[in-house]
Amino acid sequence: MEPVFEKYESKFKALADKKRLQIMNILTQKGEMCVCDLAPLMEMTQSKLSYHLKILLDAQLILKETRGTWSFYQLNIDEVNALLSPELCCLFRPTC
Repeated sequence: MEPVFEKYESKFKALADKKRLQIMNILTQKGEMCVCDLAPLMEMTQSKLSYHLKILLDAQLILKETRGTWSFYQLNIDEVNALLSPELCCLFRPTC
């Protein structure tokens, strides 16, 4: 069970920040976005935004595609759905 716990620990650590939740919410509403368009919506510098995006990327909660010099981000729907799924709930329900 240790690897399963570690997987969820990293994801919930990434989610445990208001700014990162806001980033995910914006990506949910707008779909794929360039970091250059996301920064003004977040009212933060690209370097500070990149810090938060890296944490979300490492937790596999968002996906990144580089095109030329710009990076585009989108929500990783499969990972988000896994966090909202019965799979996670089964860790805490003995009858599952």
